Amino acid sequence: MGGFLDFCARHGRMALIAGLVAGVSLGLVAPELAQASRVVIAPMVVLLLFLAVLRLGPEGVRAGLRGIGRALGVTLALQLALPVAAALSFLAFGWQGAAALGIVLMLSAAPITGSPNIAIMSGGDPVPALRQLVLGTALLPVTVIPVFALMPAFGDPAQVAAIVLRLLAVIALAGGLALLLRLKGVVPGDDRALRRMDGLAALILGVVVIAIMGAVGPALREGGTFWALLGLVLVVNFSLQAGTAFIARASGSEATVAPLGIVAGNRNIALFLSVLPAALADELLLFIGLYQIPMYLTPLVMAPFYRWLAGRSPIASRQ
Repeated sequence: MGGFLDFCARHGRMALIAGLVAGVSLGLVAPELAQASRVVIAPMVVLLLFLAVLRLGPEGVRAGLRGIGRALGVTLALQLALPVAAALSFLAFGWQGAAALGIVLMLSAAPITGSPNIAIMSGGDPVPALRQLVLGTALLPVTVIPVFALMPAFGDPAQVAAIVLRLLAVIALAGGLALLLRLKGVVPGDDRALRRMDGLAALILGVVVIAIMGAVGPALREGGTFWALLGLVLVVNFSLQAGTAFIARASGSEATVAPLGIVAGNRNIALFLSVLPAALADELLLFIGLYQIPMYLTPLVMAPFYRWLAGRSPIASRQ
């Protein structure tokens, strides 16, 4: 088993691509099976959160919280200011469909657990991404409250409070248990153990991607809506990354160009599937599935952009 997990760790990126293809294919050839596979999404997403904190361990969490002054401002801008602005804009124009709700939900989410790894793949420093991941996940139950309260689809205040409490419980239990296991030495933190955690996470993520992408196959067969929504998620993700990276570069911080861009566009929206009402989760599944595509394409599509932007001088970039 250990050898298999080592293999999964070495080929994690290929597992994700294979999961994307398998999920779409499953939705095309066996839509009933794809529908049935949705039941594994919520528990698997919670397990991924547990594995992410388990891999970080106490030292990783402490490292992620160092220098939190600026990171706190970034978290509040990304997870509070942006989704509140989007929610108010959609309310003003009367946009309440699944796409609008999906965008607000995505903007409310913390960075994906693989943000430091994607930063490395994109030629960036993983430490700022790690810091935003730790802080963003810790503050998520607080930052979502005003955002959810603004969106009628999330229900009345009692329903919003129930969602937030479930989210807090999921993060506290998964993260707390993982840290306890590392503190007590039940799970070691040596290189071999970390590599096998990476392998297990890649394997589970592949299963989650297949289940999430199951909603994409039927939509692809239908045509129009699929392509419009795919174009939307590509534009939203890559625009968030590029815009945040330009702001980071203009501030003179070359080291944060790639990691801050990555955490801005790549959010753990799937975590909400474990706490949202089933009917609402089903409505958002296509958006969430399609949003996986730009996230997994980030190292391929955005790495050249980050290298180019990081090499520009701040003075030249303002001329």
